[in-house]
Amino acid sequence: MNLGLSDEQEFLRDAAADAFSRVKTIEAAREAIEDESAMPDMWPTAAEAGWLGLLVSEENGGAGLGAYDAMLIAQEAGKVLAGVPLLGALPASMLLDMGGSDKTEAVASGELKAAWLPACPPSSIEPRWTVDPVEGMARPDAPAATVDGDSVSFTGTVGWAPDAGEAELLVVIGVDSDGNPVAGAVEAGAAGVTVNADWRYDATRRLASVTLDGATGAKLDLDAEQIARAYYLVQALIAAESVGTMETALEVSLEYAKERYTFGRAIGSYQAVKHGIVEMLRRLENSKSLCIYAGFAFSDKPEEIAYAASCARSVAGGGLDFTARQQIAVHGGIGATWEHDAPLTFRRAQLNRRLVGGHGSATDRVADELLNGRGPVATVA
Repeated sequence: MNLGLSDEQEFLRDAAADAFSRVKTIEAAREAIEDESAMPDMWPTAAEAGWLGLLVSEENGGAGLGAYDAMLIAQEAGKVLAGVPLLGALPASMLLDMGGSDKTEAVASGELKAAWLPACPPSSIEPRWTVDPVEGMARPDAPAATVDGDSVSFTGTVGWAPDAGEAELLVVIGVDSDGNPVAGAVEAGAAGVTVNADWRYDATRRLASVTLDGATGAKLDLDAEQIARAYYLVQALIAAESVGTMETALEVSLEYAKERYTFGRAIGSYQAVKHGIVEMLRRLENSKSLCIYAGFAFSDKPEEIAYAASCARSVAGGGLDFTARQQIAVHGGIGATWEHDAPLTFRRAQLNRRLVGGHGSATDRVADELLNGRGPVATVA
């Protein structure tokens, strides 16, 4: 099996890096701690680069690419903490495309901003469709859905949905009276929709809590497996983003450990420092491998998507948490101040721990898939 990138994928990755290099996201993130308006609007960048239609079929105006291609862009975004609307826009466009929406082409071109409201598929721990809570730890039920022909209305609240505050179209996941998932496309300005846009802790993330009170939209023709695919796509995207952030943190920490001297020696020569940096590298490489596996599952092993994406999210999430803390430790006193970018990495890591189910939930999902025989099966010759 060839695990290297194709020429097209290398071009996609390099083009993403070039696009992000033109936007000073790290500098903006520093300013946004005091003034959230300092963060640049990344929707035009995503539209110009064609990322909003990355997972949309070519007949609907998209690029017709796969999950791993999207993960490459997410990885580059993670390197510079770019708040590009991938976590909300990509699953939304994918579901609109698969569900036969007449809005798909407008979303793929960037003419219409769309965002997916996260809904977590059932598991042995939570045997129902749930959403992130606005506050507290208990996960509420996904919005109640009432289907009427080609339309569907939703009632409920979804907490902390990425990119929903700027969206003009919301892809909502609810459950009908029988507990079956239903997807619909609801205008953000429709009657019964209240969007509370905000950011919490990490200024590079645009989030919103959305309340639906009988909000009506067009029903999307999707089954439970297709609806769940969006959730696992975002798990994989967050994992890839985390890998990118870990790469930058490791590079910066290693360079500092080589150039900072104490008692006549580079601090990287001390075991307490170098062992920590090696652990950063180990966690990074493990996370990269699992992201490759997740991309492979989306293209070739659909029965392993839940397991693979959850593995990547779990390991990359834990890896980023460790790496962010270790970056501060390597840099000593300056690493804990706003004189350095390390606190921005730490904030991203802590929000990622909780966003869209959190990486603790992903770890539980890995166990659930394995214990129920849905993980990979080794064949002994």
